[in-house]
Amino acid sequence: AHAGYGHSHFFKNNYVFKQWTDADGILDYLEFARGLIAKYEDRYGQEEVERVLDAAHALQSHGIHRFPRKRMADLRSEQRREEERRRHGEQLFNDLWRTVPQGKRKPSADEDARRKALLGLPEENLLYFLEKTAPRLAPWQREILRMVRMINQYFYPQRQTKVMNEGCATYVHHRVMTRLHEKGQIDDGAFLEFLHSHTSVVMQPDFDDRRYSGINPYALGFAMCCDIERICTKPTDEDREWMPDIAGNGDAYGALREIWANFRDESFVSQYLSPQCIRDFGLFNVHDDEEEEDMNVAAIHDERGYRKIRRALSKRYDVAYSDPDIQIVDVDLAGDRKLILSHRVLDGMTLEESDSDKVLQHVADLWGYDVKLVEADDAGTVRAEHTASPRRPFM
Repeated sequence: AHAGYGHSHFFKNNYVFKQWTDADGILDYLEFARGLIAKYEDRYGQEEVERVLDAAHALQSHGIHRFPRKRMADLRSEQRREEERRRHGEQLFNDLWRTVPQGKRKPSADEDARRKALLGLPEENLLYFLEKTAPRLAPWQREILRMVRMINQYFYPQRQTKVMNEGCATYVHHRVMTRLHEKGQIDDGAFLEFLHSHTSVVMQPDFDDRRYSGINPYALGFAMCCDIERICTKPTDEDREWMPDIAGNGDAYGALREIWANFRDESFVSQYLSPQCIRDFGLFNVHDDEEEEDMNVAAIHDERGYRKIRRALSKRYDVAYSDPDIQIVDVDLAGDRKLILSHRVLDGMTLEESDSDKVLQHVADLWGYDVKLVEADDAGTVRAEHTASPRRPFM
């Protein structure tokens, strides 16, 4: 009931999955990817293949297209397209082009802008840019980058809908099992066994509990779905004020199906986290300014506080905000080939230096030349800079 009905319904109907997910082709593509990796290991050695895979996986969260495409990805045809790309590259190769002399002249501003436009800069999909542009990568290495991109793109909708997805699945599971028990199709023992498992999944540990690691998406998703059912069937005056579109409509399942189809976590929390749910979870908002010594409780349980808490929590589920905004902004392919990346600093939060240096090293290894990452805020103030040189370029 949890996966077969809950998750399956959500996968089939939610708009984010419809835009991004090729459910019919993913199994064939994974089989194709496994076979291609095995072929590359036989041909080029396991160590070389693992080097490329490690670098690609380090960058996989920066290897996705965040905006809907004009057409759905057809994973079934990837094998055919891989063969076509390989044959096309073999036909175009001409070693004489390496010996053509190049004149040296400083480009004008218009030429510089045109050069960046032709390269598609700025580009936030780092793996895509490296796959298409990295000077030293062999065709098989580019194919590995593409594989990691395609697989990670498939799972991108799940990152945007964790609360809703698990909320839908746990809610449907609970309703199905409750209905079976009410109709006498499962006995008390089986139902109690389910309830024991269910309550463990949807439990929200307190902040001082050793098991606490943030808000449990199962707990929040299930609580919000149950709360929406309550608002539809037994609304209070507060519910009618906050959610007039669904309060008292008497069609809880219809409202939930509509919500599951048309929202993702950010918008779901922003619109349907009720004051009652905020009180049940004991949520409040704390403002932590790095320039001030003390933290400030910025929102409590009043009308203004409820709205502020809802905005703050929904922001946490916005992957565009939670993921670092890193883009490739410049590279001079005719010069020193140094790759320049920028990180847009939000709320004064720079990258963790040890992690960013390790990931930047993978970028340098794939690119084959020096790489520089500049962290700057919206005012243009540079907060930090990182550089890396290739250890052993991929050849």
